[in-house]
Amino acid sequence: MHLRTGVRGQEQIPSLLTLSGGVTRIGCVSSNEIDQYLADLEEPKRSTLQRLRLTILEVIPEAEEGISYQVPAFRVDGKVIAGFAAFKNHLSYLPHSGSVFPLLRDEVASYKTSKGALQFPVDSPLPKPLVERLIKVRLAQAFPEG
Repeated sequence: MHLRTGVRGQEQIPSLLTLSGGVTRIGCVSSNEIDQYLADLEEPKRSTLQRLRLTILEVIPEAEEGISYQVPAFRVDGKVIAGFAAFKNHLSYLPHSGSVFPLLRDEVASYKTSKGALQFPVDSPLPKPLVERLIKVRLAQAFPEG
């Protein structure tokens, strides 16, 4: 990941921005945006999502962090692979694909899922092996072999 210093020394990372009309351009997203998202949350939501953030970055250290659809997202080669969000009574893991959970039916059976979100308690981080499987499936979808 190529970082460069932006305003007041904040680290900034390149990302793809899609403008109206489908035009895509490269812009910069401050890695501090996720820090701010988390800072605005009350405990235990903040620490639970911070643990998830660190787990995601352990699994895909090359990921670029940023905000997509107003929530934290992790991109690899411009494609969003994972994300998360906080809600009033739960947290969500977001695979940014509606076809991840059906492939992991047994692994996600104990969680409430919709097509695009897996809900988990505000005080109980997702297990690392589950996050690894979710990301592995999403990466295989985003970057199919030849």
